[in-house]
Amino acid sequence: MVMHGFITPAEAADRLAIRELFDAYASCADRRDAEGQKALFTEDCRFVVFMNGQGSEPSDALNGREALSPVFANLNQYEATTHFNGQCTIELDGDQATGESYTMAHHLFTADDERRIMIASLRYLDTFTKIAGAWYFAERNLIVDLTETRATTA
Repeated sequence: MVMHGFITPAEAADRLAIRELFDAYASCADRRDAEGQKALFTEDCRFVVFMNGQGSEPSDALNGREALSPVFANLNQYEATTHFNGQCTIELDGDQATGESYTMAHHLFTADDERRIMIASLRYLDTFTKIAGAWYFAERNLIVDLTETRATTA
C-alpha cells in the first residue's frame, strides 16, 4: 500500500473524480440507468467478469461500450439492488490510472414465491483514462469473491 505524504491539488482532484466514477457506476446500477452506466466507459472499453473468483477463466469478456448493454440489463431481473462501495486504491500516471475497489452488492428477488436476497462480495480491477478533463473506465475486471443467497423477511 502506498502512503502519500503530499498530494497536489490536481492529484487530489483526479483521485476524487475517480472515486466519484466508482460511485456513479454503483448508483446507475441501483437505478437501472444502463445508458448512464455505459457513459462512464470509453468507446473502446473492455469489461471482463470472473464469476468464479480471481484466477478463474472469465465468464464474460466484452469489448466496446455498446457490448455492455446486456450486462447492465441483467440487473433488471432483481426487484431492488443496493451496492455499497468500500475501500479503493488508485495509482495515477498522468492521464492514465489503475485502481482496485471493493463493493458489497445486495440483490433482492422472488423465486418460487419466496423473497430472497443474494449478497455478493465484489472486487474491481480497473484501468482509467482521462479524456477532455473527465475520467472514464477503459477496462473493468469484475471479480466475484463470494456470494450468499438466503431467504429474507418481507
